[in-house]
Amino acid sequence: MKVFHVLKPGLFTTVQDLGRYGYLKYGVPISGAMDTFSLVTANLLVANNSNDACLEITLFGPELQALTRTQIAITGGVASPKINGQRVPMWQTLEVQEGAVVSFGKMESGCRAYLSIRGGVDTPPVLGSRSTYVRGGFGGINGRQLKTADIIEGFDVSLLKVGYSMPEELVPQFTSQFKARVILGPQADMFTERGITTFLSSQCRVTLEADRMGYRLEGPMIEHKAKADIISDALLPGAVQIPRNGKPIMIMRDAQTTGGYPKIAVIITPDVSLLGQAKPNDLIEFSEVKIQQAHEKIREYHRFLNNLGRMLIKKS
Repeated sequence: MKVFHVLKPGLFTTVQDLGRYGYLKYGVPISGAMDTFSLVTANLLVANNSNDACLEITLFGPELQALTRTQIAITGGVASPKINGQRVPMWQTLEVQEGAVVSFGKMESGCRAYLSIRGGVDTPPVLGSRSTYVRGGFGGINGRQLKTADIIEGFDVSLLKVGYSMPEELVPQFTSQFKARVILGPQADMFTERGITTFLSSQCRVTLEADRMGYRLEGPMIEHKAKADIISDALLPGAVQIPRNGKPIMIMRDAQTTGGYPKIAVIITPDVSLLGQAKPNDLIEFSEVKIQQAHEKIREYHRFLNNLGRMLIKKS
């Protein structure tokens, strides 16, 4: 079913779900939403499954004309959404009539917003996911970001009689400063004590070299003991590599599956999602947690996501 006609594609808008799991050994990245919490919430607000595909919008949003009556929700960074030129709220179910135009302004805070449609975005699944991996050229709409004149397809489902909204106290507030909890290792022994102290006590700035693959950070040099290379081994979202120049590289959702720089630490899963909202010039500060604490935090995170649907407020 044709749901939207793309009048303007935005800066970098792609189809994403929660990702493509089970194929790292073949060199296929996980991909999926940079901010998983916002994608899951967007889906729940239109009574979708948590893993249904949405549009991930980066910094400057698209302009979309509805080809049918539908319902949407917009979450994530403050994206100044409008319907027919009138500002509409985020984090709740919205009605869109046939012919209406959904548009966005410049992102006021955060970096990425998520637009769900009732029933989910319909693109051909590739290896069990609809997520777009642009570097590989697959998933989403022909393996690329949106372009003008694209048609966003959806599923033919009945519309909700009652909508939902997110409790105000649960809506995340994004600033220009982020705190990320990390587990040291797996190659922390390749860094001096001073290097590790520097990593855990300094703010790093996100550079312009920041995308879905990873963020290069600028800050005080992190000191290696000797060499700054390893035999390439596994990479996952959240890994923090330190190349020869001593400047961190934070691995994100579209990362390659192996790398040859030593990893000083790995960011815990809930904070990887949060850092999906960091943009160039934002500041990041790292703090250490032990693996037992990290396990508890991820259990808390998944319990929260599993219960989130019951926390939403019904609206007539």
